[in-house]
Order: sequence, then C-alpha cells, then structure tokens
Amino acid sequence: MLFKNSPLFARLTPLTLLLLIVGCGSQQSTASPAPMGSSMPSPTTAIITQTPKSTSTPAASSSVTASINPTATTFLVTHSKSDYMSFLDPASGTFERLVVGKAPFAIAEGPNQRAYVSTAEGVAVIDTKLRTRLALVPYQSKVGKLSYGEYRSGGMGIAVSPDGKFVYVGVYLGGGKSQLEIMDTEKLAMTGHVAVGVRPFDVVTSLDGHEVYSIDHDSYTVTAVDPVNLQSRTLDVAPYGKGGFEKPHYAVVRADGRLLLPYQGRGLVVLDPISGSYMTQPLTGNTHQEGVTLTPDGKQLLIVGIGAAGSATGKPNLTVLDTNTYAEKIIPLSRMHQMVASSADGRYAYLTGGVTYADTGWDGMTVVDLTIGTTREFELPDYPLDVQLLTSK
Repeated sequence: MLFKNSPLFARLTPLTLLLLIVGCGSQQSTASPAPMGSSMPSPTTAIITQTPKSTSTPAASSSVTASINPTATTFLVTHSKSDYMSFLDPASGTFERLVVGKAPFAIAEGPNQRAYVSTAEGVAVIDTKLRTRLALVPYQSKVGKLSYGEYRSGGMGIAVSPDGKFVYVGVYLGGGKSQLEIMDTEKLAMTGHVAVGVRPFDVVTSLDGHEVYSIDHDSYTVTAVDPVNLQSRTLDVAPYGKGGFEKPHYAVVRADGRLLLPYQGRGLVVLDPISGSYMTQPLTGNTHQEGVTLTPDGKQLLIVGIGAAGSATGKPNLTVLDTNTYAEKIIPLSRMHQMVASSADGRYAYLTGGVTYADTGWDGMTVVDLTIGTTREFELPDYPLDVQLLTSK
C-alpha cells in the first residue's frame, strides 16, 4: 500500500457458483523506535542489485488518455502473474517495466524517493526517481516453493513507518499462522518478526507509528503489533460471524486513528484498535468487497466490489463513501477489480483488473470519473494487482 497513514445480487450465475465452490480465497512525524535486538534472530542479508529500467511500452488502448485527469502523474503497479512492477503514465498511455521479484503483490511508498514491493521472494527496494531496484531483501520465514496465484506463499500486505525507517510486511506461509516481518530500511535487512493471523492481505500503521496492524483474511482478525517489543494483540473482527465470505480484506486508517474495514457491501467496521471494540455502519453495495483507499483529503473512502460471492449477490461496483457521514454513492462496473488508487485531486479512481480470487481477473485497468460516474477501460498485461499514485519524484 501507499504510506498507510495518509490523512486522512439476483440469480446465481456460473461465475457465482464457481466463487461459492472455490471460497474467498492527520499524520505525525514521530520517529519509529528500533525493535529490541535481544528479541530477534540474526538479520537476513539483502541481495543488492541495481536493475535498469526497461524501454517504455505503449498501453494497448490509447483511448485511456481521454478519460484521465491530465494533472495525474505516475502510478506504481504490480503485475502479479510475472516478476515486475511498472511505472504507468496514464497521460501518454505508456509504462516502464522494472523487475522486482516473482509474483509481486503490494506496494508501499516511503519518503526519500523510495518504494517497497512485497513479492514471493522478498521485499524489493525501489528508487522511484532513478526507477531502479536497489535490493531484494529476503524474508526470515521459509516461504517454500515460489508460485503465483491466490494462495501463493510470500509477502502480501506492506506498509512503511511514518519516519521511513522501517517496513512492515505480512508473509503468508501456506497454512497456519503467518508472520509480520520488520525490515530496517538503512540496513536493508529483516530484523524481527511476530506471528499474526492467516493470509495478511493488508498491513497498515497507526498514525504515530507505534503500532502496526495486520489484516488477517482467513482468521477474521486484525493483529495489533508492537514493533519495538515484538508483542501482539489479536482483535476479532467478524461482524457477520466466521466460516463464510464475510472476511476482512483491506483497511485504511482514518484521521481519528480508527480502522475502516468493509464487508460484503453489507457493513463497514469502524474499529478502535486500542480497545478492540468496533461498530458496524450499514453499507448497501451488496458486493464482495476488496481493495480500499482514501482520497488525498481523507474525506472519501473508495471501496472496490468484485460482485457476487457468499451473502453478497450483486454485481461489481465502486462504493464512494463519506468517511464522516457514511453517505454512499454506488458506481456500477462492468468487470471485477481488486485494488484502487485515487488521483491527486480526488477526481478519478484507478482500479486494477488482476483479481487473484479464483483466477477471475483480467489484464487491464478501469478509470472512474468520481464526479459524473463514467468509466473507461484499458489493457495492461500480467494481472495488474496493486496500484499506487507516486507522490514524490
């Protein structure tokens, strides 16, 4: 994800049956204190590499340029069925590939023109100005055989501490407990880990950086981690019970420190991570909800819905939610999507088609005009998964 503490259905179709069978698969600048060395194993060693950027590639459809805010600059995109991320220039319809590691999942942008990409192999360290990979830092965990797809082992959710000194990445180990690993961005080494729930789709930090939150999809939990003392608290977040599709996927941190987590287009959990208590605000999207992001002003939450699954019976859509009043605007979509990013002015949303769930995605992205609700698609290869607006140059 980006710097995570930015302020802020109808008759069953064949696809529905398939999904039912398969199953759901105000910032503060407080410095992050270093983890306690006595609690940690020896740091892993980074593979130091400087990978040159490749030649720009034109997007398959030039019509995308007509629907994109001309003030938008560059987007960072992971291509989950390959080994690269891209720097996407929507104004010109071109992108540059950069090899980062097999099966890249998520992106976190930090300060000092750095970005970090979770892959099946380790965390790729990116110089966003030079557009090169500086290092690939292996995990402390033994992730097993490298693979692709919904249940591949390796890094998933990722976040950067507010001061940029540490990166936190959720590592799925193919069954049982996963791990949150801590990377020192100066040493380029993993320096600690804490057990979290199963399949940590997302990782976010508290506004002051003193806690890190792992969103544990298969455990119906959020794990609150003290990254200094390597201690954790497990918060049950299952407003509709456990055992079905009503699982947490992704979260954002609101300006008051609450976590916002959508479920099935039925409800939005507003979680107080300190007490572990939550309230559930009703939603009407009636769709299996995945990626979320805040607009840069923190006033709107964008929620991607992929369509029918479990108790959600509706079609793909994008929910635009007021973070204070919880008023909704539902924009219909013709395809499934996984993740979403906002333009710098909050006018446009950019959605990725690389849905890993039951391999139901597509090679492309959709641009949504949030003011008038129009959409336009364009092709992008190798299952584009995460997307982030590059905020520093």
